Amino acid sequence: MNFRNSLFISLLGGVLLGLSWPTYGLFFLSFIGIIPFIYVSQKYVSKKRFLTFFAGFILWNIISTYWLIYATTFGFLFAVLVNSMMMSTVFYLYSIISKNSGNKLGYIFLVSIWICFEKFHLYWDFSWPWLNLGNVFSENIKIIQWYEYTGTFGGTLWVLIINILIFISYESYKQKRHFKKPIFFTLILLILPTFVSLIKYYNFNENGKKVNITIIQPNIDPYEEKYKIRNIDNISYLKSIITKNNISNSKIILPETFFSEGIQLNSYNYNQFTENLNSIIKKNNNHLITGFEPYEIIYDKDNISAFSNKINNNRWINIFNSALFLNGNNSSFYHKSKLVVGVEKMPYKNIIEPLLGDILLDFGGLSMTRGQQQNRESFYTDKDSYISPIICYESVYGEYVTKYFNKGYGILAIITNDAWWGNSQGHKQHMSYARLRAIENRKNIVRSANTGISGLINSRGDIEIKSNYDEEIVLNYQAYENDKVTFYIMYGDYIFRISLMLCLIIFSYFISSKIRGKN
Repeated sequence: MNFRNSLFISLLGGVLLGLSWPTYGLFFLSFIGIIPFIYVSQKYVSKKRFLTFFAGFILWNIISTYWLIYATTFGFLFAVLVNSMMMSTVFYLYSIISKNSGNKLGYIFLVSIWICFEKFHLYWDFSWPWLNLGNVFSENIKIIQWYEYTGTFGGTLWVLIINILIFISYESYKQKRHFKKPIFFTLILLILPTFVSLIKYYNFNENGKKVNITIIQPNIDPYEEKYKIRNIDNISYLKSIITKNNISNSKIILPETFFSEGIQLNSYNYNQFTENLNSIIKKNNNHLITGFEPYEIIYDKDNISAFSNKINNNRWINIFNSALFLNGNNSSFYHKSKLVVGVEKMPYKNIIEPLLGDILLDFGGLSMTRGQQQNRESFYTDKDSYISPIICYESVYGEYVTKYFNKGYGILAIITNDAWWGNSQGHKQHMSYARLRAIENRKNIVRSANTGISGLINSRGDIEIKSNYDEEIVLNYQAYENDKVTFYIMYGDYIFRISLMLCLIIFSYFISSKIRGKN
């Protein structure tokens, strides 16, 4: 095979994966979208092989996440290039292992290292798990009800194994070997999980305590209006919404950074903002979850954190993107902890900041890393009821979300601002991925977007009610709160842990065989 043919085949793989992606895609194309890359790995022996992989994966990334460019051109290019490079590295390593250790070990290694790559993408500072293969089924929740046992890594495993089996069937047929066996296993692995899932879906009953929910989508342009509105004006807006819609005895959900004027935590309890907001909420016996942007000033060097930003020689500031809970008397905070790189945090700050020092101060907000908190925190509302806040990007992280539900109880509240990407696939995919979290945890999800799609998702992943994009609306509904603890909540990403073990064993075997060969 020459370079031109291998490039064409890799680009075909990129197109297939791109066209499989939600929310417009045909998910079943993902079951053949990896095959072109496997084919090139085995048939094209050249130093240019990495470039062919790279071209195909770039095409997949562009087709699926082109909308990033509406918010940031640099961020779009960085995400596409780095993600494609990492995907290409996975296949390049697979091609080496397969060539030296045989196809069987090679296939196991491919599945294992791809899952390890996806897990790595959930944790490092440039985290971007948007194209993890298990996300491809987010619009087809009827066939993945078993995500409550596996999480999205179960979907990744499913996609990779089916691709490998179809490729083996094709190769066996072409070489006039027995191909009926791999075809049989392919059909079994396609039909059986789907059949089990459909049974679970159609026999699922929503259980738990009913909770009144009010979801507000204010529909404010984040580029031109949002950050110019004073907190006092937003309080007046909230008051008018409650009065106009006669909202009482309800959990009111407002979007991320709805109150965008900074609130100083040092004096939060004595702030007029707190007093006014509590007064409005208490009057109609409501509870409120809203986004706000608190900060705290630190004067003692011994009290600074890894995310503290230096103002001058004697002062530091901690800035947060947070969720605030109010019940009319008391309040609680949760600080967003999965931060958007470049916008909310400086990647590898502990390395970069000592190198550049005070030069960073010249870049203003670019260097202002947001604060985080280590543990997930659910808001206790009343009568053993809990609502767990997730802020924007955090809703993409499966195992991360399960940490709210170790004791079982709660409703998940996603507050977000999805208007950065315009009316594109960006906000649609973000909403769609939330359906996966509902299945994994078997929890109702209420979602308030500043602009995007607000709504309620039930515990089997169905969207019960939703807004349109670019619409100011108030949605009133009842959510179910249950105390179910799923297998995935208990054991998390165990598929990754098994994959890591297999990956290390195969790689160790490869290294040892190389050493024995030299001797």
